[in-house]
Amino acid sequence: MTEGQQYTFFALMNRMKHIARWSLMRTNIREDLMQHSASVAIFGQALAIIRNEIFGGNVDVDKVASLALYHDTAEVLSGDMPTPVKYYNEAMKSAYAEIEDVINVKLVGSLPEELRLPYANYLQPNVDTEEYKLMKVADKLSAYVKCLEEKQVGNHDFDKAFATIGQTIDKLKEEYPELKYFVDHFLADFAEPIDTLL
Repeated sequence: MTEGQQYTFFALMNRMKHIARWSLMRTNIREDLMQHSASVAIFGQALAIIRNEIFGGNVDVDKVASLALYHDTAEVLSGDMPTPVKYYNEAMKSAYAEIEDVINVKLVGSLPEELRLPYANYLQPNVDTEEYKLMKVADKLSAYVKCLEEKQVGNHDFDKAFATIGQTIDKLKEEYPELKYFVDHFLADFAEPIDTLL
């Protein structure tokens, strides 16, 4: 590395706050990519701790949270692709996954050589690990909470998404007891005003 040489990785990550989510929906509460990533990290960490402490698991809690922080980083260059487009068919899904892979390789390349491998573990992770799978569950939970918040303020644009993601959450609860625990013990309070939470 040349002394004083500049690398763009963190400047690009900082731009996550400029990427609006839910671009095809009318939203009453704006959500950007950085907010979403923090939400997924908080929920992912919670699910991992619940698994370890209540259900005898042995997942790396910090790895789940770190994967969450970087799980949508490709969107700093691609933008947030609306779900109906991204998953329209297998060809679209595959093409977008390929685009994300190319972008993530470029993002990893925007780091000094000695930092590339550690960050590649987050931007290009092994998707077969329990940590990655739990992070993806947290991603769904975050989307569900977003829909709940929008419905709470009377936004009917989110009715279908709330129902569809709710069905996914119900199925995931059968496979992930930590998710069922979270829903049973924490989710209802997301609909409560601040003065009833304290």
